[in-house]
Amino acid sequence: MTESTEDEMSADDKRRDQLLRAENSTEADAAPRIVVSKGSSAPRIDIADTAAVRPGPGPGMADASDADASDADAPDPDTDDPDADPKLERS
Repeated sequence: MTESTEDEMSADDKRRDQLLRAENSTEADAAPRIVVSKGSSAPRIDIADTAAVRPGPGPGMADASDADASDADAPDPDTDDPDADPKLERS
């Protein structure tokens, strides 16, 4: 009895095979999305520069840093007293 081809495949080959089985999948779907390297005390996992999908805001969405900057001038109803600062308006 011979071993099946699946048993002879490496983990990377199995991952690629599984990702390419989906209908309309392309070679880009099977591309690695992370890079694992050895850190000083633990493995380091980074998002690959070539990853098509990345964590965080999508295209056309404000960065978290942009949102913080635009909210900096907005009054905080819990801490800002409209009577104390004439620039703030009552709603």
